[in-house]
Amino acid sequence: MMDDSKYMELALEEAKKAYDLDEVPIGAVVVLDGEVVGRGHNEKETRQDATAHAEILALRQAMEKLGAWRLTGAVLYVTIEPCVMCVGALIQSRLARIVFGARDSKFGGVVSLHHLADDARHNHRMEYTEGILADEARKLMQDFFKAKR
Repeated sequence: MMDDSKYMELALEEAKKAYDLDEVPIGAVVVLDGEVVGRGHNEKETRQDATAHAEILALRQAMEKLGAWRLTGAVLYVTIEPCVMCVGALIQSRLARIVFGARDSKFGGVVSLHHLADDARHNHRMEYTEGILADEARKLMQDFFKAKR
């Protein structure tokens, strides 16, 4: 639990970068054997790319750093529950575990709308932990959307 909070703090730092760019404030880090191997924050508007979610960008950086698409044993820390697209990418990259802060009732692919991470029909399943620094992640999202209204 201590390590989960430490790495989620790093994901929150990434989310704040997104906030400062006027992007939906979601941040992610990929950790393998205690080392951060990938970081990302939402950049959909900046890149004009619908796939530029924090999780996807963190995965891409990790794969590039490691020179492999299989991230066996890695853990993704993300401030908000990943969407269906992102969970699909996590399954494909063979992550061991997802740790997220707050649930996403509109797009969540882990527990809110779908249960993709541990669906027995997939060739790969992941453990997940939710609620790590959820209040901080939720507040950042609420502040962002309140400022938009």
